[in-house]
Amino acid sequence: MKRYVLLLALLLTALQLPAQEKKLSALFDYATFYLAEKNTPYVETYLNFDARTLHLQQKEDGKYRATVEIAIAVRKDDTIAYLKKYELLSPAAESPEADGFSFFDLQRFALSNGIYDMEITLHDKASQAEPAVIQEKLLVYYDPQRPDLSSILNIGSATRTTKTTIFSRNGYDMVPYIDYFIPEEQKKLSPYFEIYNLQQEVKGDGYLIYLSIEQKETGRRITAFDRTFRYKEAQTSTAFYTDMDIAALPSGNYNLVAEVRNIHNEVLLRKALPFQRSNPSAEELNASDEVVATSFAALITDEEKLNYYLDALYPISSDPEIQTARSLIKRHDIAGKQAYLYHFWARRDAMDPAGKWHEYLGWLTYVDETYSYPRTPGYHTDRGRVYLQYGPPDFIRDEKNFVGALRVGNTRQVQQRNDVDPLGGSPINNQGHVYYLPYQLWRYNRLEADEPNRVFLFWDQMRSGYYKLLNSNARGEVREANWEHRLSQGQLDDDVIGEVGEQFDRGY
Repeated sequence: MKRYVLLLALLLTALQLPAQEKKLSALFDYATFYLAEKNTPYVETYLNFDARTLHLQQKEDGKYRATVEIAIAVRKDDTIAYLKKYELLSPAAESPEADGFSFFDLQRFALSNGIYDMEITLHDKASQAEPAVIQEKLLVYYDPQRPDLSSILNIGSATRTTKTTIFSRNGYDMVPYIDYFIPEEQKKLSPYFEIYNLQQEVKGDGYLIYLSIEQKETGRRITAFDRTFRYKEAQTSTAFYTDMDIAALPSGNYNLVAEVRNIHNEVLLRKALPFQRSNPSAEELNASDEVVATSFAALITDEEKLNYYLDALYPISSDPEIQTARSLIKRHDIAGKQAYLYHFWARRDAMDPAGKWHEYLGWLTYVDETYSYPRTPGYHTDRGRVYLQYGPPDFIRDEKNFVGALRVGNTRQVQQRNDVDPLGGSPINNQGHVYYLPYQLWRYNRLEADEPNRVFLFWDQMRSGYYKLLNSNARGEVREANWEHRLSQGQLDDDVIGEVGEQFDRGY
């Protein structure tokens, strides 16, 4: 399960806007489960909306509520596997200015085993803004012949069921807590997961469930939080739920680990739930707090600037770090933000975190001065993100009105045969000109953990000065087969290489 596709850009961009502007913000997560008795996998989606980012309108009862239009589309290849459109009404408020409440949406639907593309569209019905779109790769796989674990949920609240709802599980109404960030005032974790088909593995011998917390960076187990549960008999499906006291767990990045073991203590199943803990009052943090208090981060006392700096770390942050920064930005917690900024850089260079920060700050200043666009800070543009993630490029080609020769038959297949027509025709000839939209070509001679000569091609599709990444050969970046067809405004056919394509292949 890949957790947390967050509407982060919407939330953090809102920090740059006037107070009256509202951008919908929501936490998103999903989980997969299995009805072993019916051999039916299913998916649950979770959305937690911040009412302060929505427009509340007065209803007939005099109360104020927001209405969110939601569409969930799940595709496998080109086929729709699941589609649902609905409206979600917020709880009532006494005034149109919501006082910090949030509200939750849970959807559940069956899917067969496979890899899917899931797209969720969210729109504040009272807003003129464009809908927010979440896109996620979804893997569903449960083997009816083998033991397995469901996703792990951290339950935010659980009450005995009096009337069955979609939140009801095994006699309790359970609302998941889907934020990676666990603040100091939250004293427990409440893991819930399900075990399937274990009887096929352990027969009648019984089994053990081990819960532990390990440091994310080192994998070191914090043994004080270990919990063990013994079961005499395995079932087709077993639900597990408990509370874990984490009041004494220091700040840091962790994994909550669930293991199922046989009576010989051999691990049969294992899954982990990542989270980040903020707990400045824990005794073990005293020395760390002293370090933060004398660090570069303690010199930044303007909370608005701290929010800006935390937001600007996103190009080089992991998913859990992005979630933590987002949660901190929403809170009034100067000390917590200073601590996060310090530890973020200490994890990257324990010997000189201040040096790493000031190097990044220099790049950030350049990016904001060079690539900012109205209502979009430089680090939230594609060029700014690439610059901050990979550093300054070794070569930049900047073309505003490039005109290339149109050469008929110049495809990649033809080029590999010394520019001879594969059908036996004459060599390639110039046949006019190709007018390209403005573009920039960036080359990096070497990227970490990648091949040499990695190229990024940005284009100004609307001639507005706003460049987006169109194509790259770098690992994990955007790749589009027919990017030059778009850059040439359709003058080049698909799979045809023009002069800019040759520049891309050469790297200059």
